[in-house]
Amino acid sequence: MPTYQYTGRNAQGRQVSGQLDASAEEQAVESLLAQGIIPTSISRHFGKKKQEIDLSEWLARAIPLEALVIFCRQLYSLTKAGVPLLRAINGLVQNSTNKQLKKALEDVSSELTNGRSLSDSMQMHAEVFSPLFISMISVGENTGRLDDALLQLSLYYEKEIETRKRIKEALRYPIFVVGFIGIAMVILNTMVIPKFASMFERFGVDLPLPTRILIATSNFFVDYWLLLFTLFLGAIFAFKAWVSRAAGREKWDKFRLHMPLVGSIVNRAQMARFSRTFALMLRAGIPINQSLTLASEALDNHYLENRLTEMKTAIEAGGTITNTAISINIFTPLVIQMIAVGEETGRIDELLLEVADFYEREVEYELKSLTARIEPILLVVVAAMVLVLALGIFLPMWNMLDIIKGG
Repeated sequence: MPTYQYTGRNAQGRQVSGQLDASAEEQAVESLLAQGIIPTSISRHFGKKKQEIDLSEWLARAIPLEALVIFCRQLYSLTKAGVPLLRAINGLVQNSTNKQLKKALEDVSSELTNGRSLSDSMQMHAEVFSPLFISMISVGENTGRLDDALLQLSLYYEKEIETRKRIKEALRYPIFVVGFIGIAMVILNTMVIPKFASMFERFGVDLPLPTRILIATSNFFVDYWLLLFTLFLGAIFAFKAWVSRAAGREKWDKFRLHMPLVGSIVNRAQMARFSRTFALMLRAGIPINQSLTLASEALDNHYLENRLTEMKTAIEAGGTITNTAISINIFTPLVIQMIAVGEETGRIDELLLEVADFYEREVEYELKSLTARIEPILLVVVAAMVLVLALGIFLPMWNMLDIIKGG
């Protein structure tokens, strides 16, 4: 989440300054006003908020979505039953099994006791509660429909969990096969081929080209394994450093949308997530510009996020949603068509939810067929390995048998 540097005056008229996290500048202003601070200047801060190294931030794992679903469901039931909010939060603190969520709820309970709103209290824990989550809670508080907001959030995260599970199931088999091939390559180059090479050397057999290639590859692997391992780690760190830069991350995220075999699946999944998030924000009554900001952050794709930022700027300049959606050139014809019809009828949220359902079904079908499409490629790779190994091992053995028979 972006960090904003601000200066302003508090209720006593004193000048104050500091930093706070917010999904957009408008939300930062609203947060400051809620704290009784009138901002005189506010700008995005790109530096590090902390100079010291906090190991807990490096070791802490992201809170699982399942924990958020359970929290939303439980808080929804309690608020629906009329249980006071502070009492409900205190009860959930005692029943929470996730340490991160429990610690955050303890702080939220303390802030509620001090008079803060639920959304402002949760905003202090951006590592647990996303901007989308906080915005939905804020809308629920302002409209008096907190229970509905919690129900919508639980349904949203349940859909996200289902999608992630389907992706893991589809990738499990290819990852297993690729891992097995990697292990087999290591064993062959370090244990099997060197023994055959020593045997062929003792017999003095003229080695064919496939065998010489195998032995040279094995010797290089055995002699320079440390260099190869270092280069592998260096490539990983170089890739992470490149992706950590804004330009590199945008190019990588754009490439992900056009990758062979899986690019179309990623693109459709992103369209489904955007459609559902944007519709959820609009249905909750959040302004279009802020809804676009929250929907773009939910995508976790910098290329799409930057294009949606351009769309937001164009809308704020007076453009229509349909024309700006066409101009940024990231939406499929179906999404643009639904946006155009929804803009004319005032039912963008309903139509985008239908788009989300359609693309989620498409993604589910594509994921089921992904394994069938990857299998032939893996079979060709395995067959090529076996063929090269067989030629490299058996051709000199046949030469050895000919020598023995001739002798």
